[in-house]
Amino acid sequence: MTVELLVLLIVIVTALAFDFTNGFHDTANAMATSIATGALRPRVAVAVSAVLNLIGAFLSVEVAATVAKGIVQLGAVSGHDLLIIVLAGLVGGILWNLLTWLFGLPSSSSHALFGGLIGATIAALGWGGVIWASGSDGVLTKIVLPAVLAPVVAALVSAVGTRAVYRITAKSDKGKVETGFRWGQIGSASLVSLAHGTNDAQKTMGVIFLALVAHGTLTKNDEMPLWVMAACAVAIAAGTYLGGWRIIRTLGKGLVEIDSPQGLAAESSSAAIILTSAHFGLPLSTTQTATGSILGSGLGKGAEVRWSVMGRMVVAWLLTLPLAGLAGAICWAVAHFIGGLPGVLVVFGILVVLAAAMWLRSRRNPVDTTNVNEWPGGEAPGPSDTPTGASAVAKPGDEPRSDDHPHDEQSRGDRRHDAHQAEDRPREAKPRNGGSPAPAHPPTRSAQR
Repeated sequence: MTVELLVLLIVIVTALAFDFTNGFHDTANAMATSIATGALRPRVAVAVSAVLNLIGAFLSVEVAATVAKGIVQLGAVSGHDLLIIVLAGLVGGILWNLLTWLFGLPSSSSHALFGGLIGATIAALGWGGVIWASGSDGVLTKIVLPAVLAPVVAALVSAVGTRAVYRITAKSDKGKVETGFRWGQIGSASLVSLAHGTNDAQKTMGVIFLALVAHGTLTKNDEMPLWVMAACAVAIAAGTYLGGWRIIRTLGKGLVEIDSPQGLAAESSSAAIILTSAHFGLPLSTTQTATGSILGSGLGKGAEVRWSVMGRMVVAWLLTLPLAGLAGAICWAVAHFIGGLPGVLVVFGILVVLAAAMWLRSRRNPVDTTNVNEWPGGEAPGPSDTPTGASAVAKPGDEPRSDDHPHDEQSRGDRRHDAHQAEDRPREAKPRNGGSPAPAHPPTRSAQR
């Protein structure tokens, strides 16, 4: 095995690792609202999303072509030097993904990847090595402009849709409305997952294609190999099934209090925008689109928004490109300074060590299926007292359970045990003789808060 082939294999493994982090980082985009409203149980939600991400990855390669040919001036670099740029960019993107996941911030995996590649390219070739604008192509047209417009358009579409939904169903039975829209959410969340596969999995395909061009295995005019499509599809699906519970909690419970009609409107808005962008080859940030849709659903309903949480998200969005770029530039500098295969191995080792450190740090305060619907602090952002995570709509005469009092001192371990047992219980039965429904699925603390 030659040194160049070994470097290529390391780059491909790193690219698939990025695809894996993209999967669990962005699961929330499709499933956060369905999990928050109880339309889908957490494990079922991530399993459905994983399968549809897998399928979506095979539907188009327009975005992959943009990533492979629209960022780096391929005429200015080739061979080992291009492989180092790709590796450094991938490491920068992965480290930013893991850092924002650790803090539960739904930042853009796409922009993390692009930032890493741009930073490494600038470090290696200068500003002229990046295709900033070239007709309808280039970083400004294909990446920056959609990043600015997507969350705004998504918020507007979702707000209008949410307001229309509540007007249409204003005189309908609330219980039937919630039940109907939960079924609708299954379809809309599935569509978002399919759209995510068509957009995000292709970005890694484009990076691997770029590496193959650098190695000389392919030319820039060749077709995307099927094995690249299949490997990226499996990687993003596996990451999706792992479930990025920290980010799911932020989008599902941290921004606004989501009810099923809002969830359907938000998911439909996200799916329409993501699929449109994939058709035109725009590597859109699905995270920003989904966040804008959720924000719009809260504004459309007139619910209170946690603007402090939204502010932290926006700060993360603004920092993603420059900080991922800085990480990519540093990784390129390290690999270039050491040189050859040892430089590549050192950069790869830095990735492994820092990734392990962040994972170990996350274990101090784990978030999983048992507490994904519990927002720290416990205050519900919306004016409604309805427990959105419950399996049915509370009636005006319902009394809260004494063991769900917000100051109850039940241990975390007991709550985990109860929540785990609840996952396999049937949905709440209808009340008999006008009495309050007895939940077969005990409400989580977040629902009472």
